[in-house]
Amino acid sequence: MSMAFSCLESTHYLFVGLGNPGPRYAMTRHNVGYRTANALASHMGVAFKEEKRCQALVAKAKYKMATLHLMLPVTFMNLSGIAIKNYIDFYQLPLKEIVVIHDDIAIPFSQMRFKTMGGAGGHNGLKSISHHLQTDVYTRLRIGIGHPRDKNLAEYVLENFSEEEEESLTTAIVLARDLLLRIVEEGVSKVMSQVNCVLPSSSQKKIEIEKSIDLTKPFK
Repeated sequence: MSMAFSCLESTHYLFVGLGNPGPRYAMTRHNVGYRTANALASHMGVAFKEEKRCQALVAKAKYKMATLHLMLPVTFMNLSGIAIKNYIDFYQLPLKEIVVIHDDIAIPFSQMRFKTMGGAGGHNGLKSISHHLQTDVYTRLRIGIGHPRDKNLAEYVLENFSEEEEESLTTAIVLARDLLLRIVEEGVSKVMSQVNCVLPSSSQKKIEIEKSIDLTKPFK
């Protein structure tokens, strides 16, 4: 029996943390997805190993009778879709079991929202994923990194969080980690309905934030 076929025998989840590889970017705003995936791997007691065929670091763990695939693409943010496409093709993983964790400037700092379809909102990592998967229907866990206001967007997402922000972010990353495990237990729809409805940021507020910055400008 092939490795690819064996993956269909039980429930599998692919949790992808977006970010840029290397110590230079490790603590930047753009790498909050990386940090969340790392937090989950640490919590589950598993280590990342290189999967050269997929251009990613991958860790695997068992949880509630499910297999968790934790991925950190090493393609750099703008080519994230290559790693994900290679991985799901090789292991024959269904799109409905994928969750992409990423930074979002349109959500207040350290808050979270789920999204199961839609545009990339100017995020080049998501643009790459949607392009390579040929669909924008996949689950995202969006973690707010704060709004750049009058700062250059490319510079803002590649800067480190302040010491004060780091204190709140640590708590947010633990919460994000636990939300991923709740998806395994309760399903995306239930967790999403609970998380999205309790956050104070309304759709109108999101629209106002997005209008205040040109999200069409590319950034790494």
